[in-house]
Amino acid sequence: MTVLSFSKPRFIAVLAAAALALTACGDGNSSAAADDGDHGALNVQLSWVKDIEFAGEYFADSKNYYTDAGFSSVNLVAGPGSTETQVASGKSLVGISDPITVAKAINNEQAPLKIISTTYQKNPFTILSLADKANITTPKDLAGKKIGVQTGNEGLFKAFLAANGITESEVTIVPVQYDPSVLTNGEVDGYLAFVTSESITLQQRDFKVQNLTFADNGLPFVTESFVVSQDSIDNKRAALKDFLYATIRGWKDAVADIDGSVDLAVNTYGKTLDLDAETQKLQATEANKLIQSDETATNGLLTISDTAIETSLATLKASGVEISSGDLFDTSIITEVYQDHPELLQ
Repeated sequence: MTVLSFSKPRFIAVLAAAALALTACGDGNSSAAADDGDHGALNVQLSWVKDIEFAGEYFADSKNYYTDAGFSSVNLVAGPGSTETQVASGKSLVGISDPITVAKAINNEQAPLKIISTTYQKNPFTILSLADKANITTPKDLAGKKIGVQTGNEGLFKAFLAANGITESEVTIVPVQYDPSVLTNGEVDGYLAFVTSESITLQQRDFKVQNLTFADNGLPFVTESFVVSQDSIDNKRAALKDFLYATIRGWKDAVADIDGSVDLAVNTYGKTLDLDAETQKLQATEANKLIQSDETATNGLLTISDTAIETSLATLKASGVEISSGDLFDTSIITEVYQDHPELLQ
């Protein structure tokens, strides 16, 4: 699960040091060494704990796609964490985040960041309700309801209201944690959730649920996006291309082999989390609907189309964040990867 953050500035102390870190020569412990095909160690900051959400990265690691691409070792760093700070400071070559959080870091803290690729073509956010209770099926149904929203996601929820012509005064926002029990015990009528996570969890507990998805109701945007520093784009481009090449291969495997994805998540990468295999399989099945689209069928997995960029920027604007395409996205690298490796489209 990507945790969207609308918190106070996080780069005040970090970016001063980042300039030095980003210009320093890489060594064997850096996120990427000199851009000569021997990239050094690869650090990837994940957006959430090591569940099945990162199955593509697990395949790429376990099948040695990353090491074959020139990385000496791989460290998939569990989240949630300060992804933008980790990337801007040079501690991670790549981080997984979302356009809203990245854009705010760029605008508010002058963070030298760009999104170069994305896993989810559609965001998984939803207002989850119980079908035999509030049964929220349309945005208009939100009026008069109590909606549980996590700290950090209030800006996103308010943007969802604005996109659907609903005033904030029509809805009672209840601060909650990442626990949908507030919904099942009646504390709230709706709960901001992921269709790939809490929705599935409650269905497994025999609750009949209703989803009001953001992507299909006025607030579409890509997410689980790969964010890198401008320094890496300028000076470690080959490393980024090789990272994307290996990761695309991993996600092709993950999409085609859900059972294999479950095995890697449950028995290897997320072993300490005591993950439920059935739940992970349901989540992967739902996630594949977000990862694949008509556009990825044409352009390839992890790409970001011009249309997806336009809709994402419109969503950011609705959230009160205005930024140009060129300041937030750089799709030239993944374009080059597919040009160099047309077999990825097969």
